[in-house]
Amino acid sequence: MAKITRVEALMVDLKPKVRRTDAIQSFVSQETPIVRIFDADGGVGTGYSYTIGTGGPSVMELIRRTLAPALIGREASEIERIWRDLLFLTHATSVGAITSLALAAIDTALWDLKCRRHGEPLHRMAGGAQARVPLYTTEGGWLHIDTKALVADALEAKAKGFGGSKIKIGRPHVSEDVARIAAVREAVGPAFEIMTDANQGFTIDEAIRRARCLTPFDIAWFEEPLTADDISGHVRLSQSTTIPVAVGE
Repeated sequence: MAKITRVEALMVDLKPKVRRTDAIQSFVSQETPIVRIFDADGGVGTGYSYTIGTGGPSVMELIRRTLAPALIGREASEIERIWRDLLFLTHATSVGAITSLALAAIDTALWDLKCRRHGEPLHRMAGGAQARVPLYTTEGGWLHIDTKALVADALEAKAKGFGGSKIKIGRPHVSEDVARIAAVREAVGPAFEIMTDANQGFTIDEAIRRARCLTPFDIAWFEEPLTADDISGHVRLSQSTTIPVAVGE
């Protein structure tokens, strides 16, 4: 084991080549806080998180002023203990994206350091119980992508061995979402999973309506249909549809 001796933090602001769009926003910038953790044996681990254009400086200040100083002298291998201690250190502000993004960058850097020290990939260091795991793709499902391109991406993903595609929903009219999902389902067949993601863009009544219209297409799950803290709304939605509701991102 080796103690942490230095922590570096920097932020890179990346501009996507294509302006990605979901139900509530356009992805115009990726602020990327990057953390590098050094130990006494010369090991280095790198981790990062990202925003979609706002909040990055706040994440960086939390890392630099509060979290990084608390890492110095800690055993780098005690990842879970460090995470719990940092969470407690920030318990007054821990419910929210800024703290979560800061902790994530540090946690990822510690795991990277551990993996490099042992010469093993993350999936083995984290357990490695499964020789194979199912994968799905999200890259081709953005709301700005037209139906033809959406279908082409799903077919390409299927040909590459992916088990499913996640598709953004939240077009102005439900018929537009239905047309997109229907076209993909017809193209890929019944054995390919289709997930939907509304990025917290609906009211409860609209979420129930959209779920009802999408049910015939065997949707694997309905992700972030409502604002994240609308617990009663998610309960009501889950009681009104057979589509599993995914929350907690």
